[in-house]
Amino acid sequence: MLNQEQLAALLLKIAVSTSLASIVMRFGPMQRMLLRDDRTLRERLQLAFIFALLYGASAEFRIWSHDKYQAIDLALEGSIIAGILGGYVSGLITGLLASIPAMFDGKWMSMPLYSAAGIIGALIHDLAPRPQDIWFFSPFVDLNLWRLLRQLLRWKRDVIQRRLLELAAFNLSCNFLVVLVEALRWGVRATFDVHNTFFLFEYPPPQYYWVFLSCAVATLFAVSLPIRVWSSFRAERQLETQQARLTEARLAALTNQINPHFLFNTLNSIATLVRINPNNARNMIYRLSNILRRLLRKTENYSPLREEIAFIDDYLAIEMVRFGDKLKFEKQIEPASLNRLVPSMILQPIIENSIRHGLANKVEGGTVRLRTWLEGTRLNIQIEDDGVGIDEEKLEALFESGIGVSNVNERLRVLFGAGYQFAVDSKPGQGTKTRIEIPEAGAVDEILTSVSRR
Repeated sequence: MLNQEQLAALLLKIAVSTSLASIVMRFGPMQRMLLRDDRTLRERLQLAFIFALLYGASAEFRIWSHDKYQAIDLALEGSIIAGILGGYVSGLITGLLASIPAMFDGKWMSMPLYSAAGIIGALIHDLAPRPQDIWFFSPFVDLNLWRLLRQLLRWKRDVIQRRLLELAAFNLSCNFLVVLVEALRWGVRATFDVHNTFFLFEYPPPQYYWVFLSCAVATLFAVSLPIRVWSSFRAERQLETQQARLTEARLAALTNQINPHFLFNTLNSIATLVRINPNNARNMIYRLSNILRRLLRKTENYSPLREEIAFIDDYLAIEMVRFGDKLKFEKQIEPASLNRLVPSMILQPIIENSIRHGLANKVEGGTVRLRTWLEGTRLNIQIEDDGVGIDEEKLEALFESGIGVSNVNERLRVLFGAGYQFAVDSKPGQGTKTRIEIPEAGAVDEILTSVSRR
C-alpha cells in the first residue's frame, strides 16, 4: 500500500496542477486563448509554446531541486492537456518541447513518451461529440460508468437523454486514454533500465497494482482539474457575454426601433388621431408607453413567452397604424406554450427584420405570421413573412453580418449551448421563414449539472 510520503506526493501533484491552472487564468491574454473553442494554426502554436514553457519549467524545477520536489514535474500531464485543448499540433509540440529538460537530465525516453501523450490528448479532443464537451471532462470513472449504464437502461429517443449518453461515453473514453498514458509511463520505466523517463516513485514490484491505480487516479485529476477550473472561468465569461448581448439587444431596440423617425411618425399619428379618433390616440399612447417601459426597465435573462408576445403586440399595433393596410399580423399560439420561459427580447429583432427588410420595400405590403407550439419538452417558434425575401449570398452571411439575427443566435448559443436550433430559410420574391427550437429553460443546465456533479 501507499505510505504517507507517497500519498502526500500524489496529493501535492494534484494541488500543484490545480494551482497552476488558477494562476494562468489571472492573465487576460491567456484567458482569451484558453477559453475559445476554435483556434487558428497560429493560436494553436502559441498555446503549445506557452504550455511547453509552463510545464517544461515544472520539470526543470524538479531537476534543479535534485528530485526533492518530484511532484512539481507535470510535463507529461501538460502534454495531455495541450492536446485536449489544442489538438494534434499543440499536443505534439508541447510534448516535444516540455521533454527537453528531462532529455538533458538523461531521461531520453521522455521525448517519445510526452509526444505520444500529446497525441493521445488530441485524440480525446477529436472524440468529443461537440467541441465544448471537453470542458466537462470528469475524472470519476465509477460515476461515468454508472451514468452510461443508467442511460443505456432507460434509453429513449430524447434529446436530453442522448446528450447524457454522449457525455458519459465521452468521459469514459477520456478516463481510459489518460490511464493508458500512465500505463505507457510505467511500461517505459519497466522496459528501459537507464535513460527511461521521470517517475514519481522508485519503481515498485508488479504485484503492487494499487500503486499504479493510485498514480493513474492522480494523473486523471491532474489533467481534469485544470480543465474544470478553466471551465468555471469559461462559464462566468459566457454569462457575462450573455448579459452584454441582452444589453446590446435593448440598446439596439432603443436606437433602431425607438429612433427619432419612429417617435416622430408615432407622435404625428397620435396628433392626427387626437382630433378624429381620441380613443385610438389614447390607445397608441398607452402602447408606446408600454414599449418604452419594457425597453428601459432592467429585465432578466428569461421572460414568459406571453410577455414577449404582449410586447410584440404593442410594437406591431403602432407599426400597423404607420403602415396602414399594408401590414398585417397573424398569430397562431398554442396556449400551453405561453408560460414557457424564453430569452428576453428574442422575438422583436426578427419581426423587426421582417418589417424593415421584407415588407417595407414591397409596394403592396404583406403579412407577418407568428406561430408557437410544443413538441415534447421543446418550444418551437416560427416567424414568417411574405416579403421580398433574401438573396442566397446575403442569406449565407446572415449570421455574421445581420446584427439582429447574429445577436439572437449568439444569445441562444450562450444560453443553450448545442441544445437549440435556429434556422432562416428565404427565397427572393417569396418571403422569409425563421424557425427557433429551444429546450425547456433549465434543461441544458440540468445536463451540465448532471455531468459535473461531484
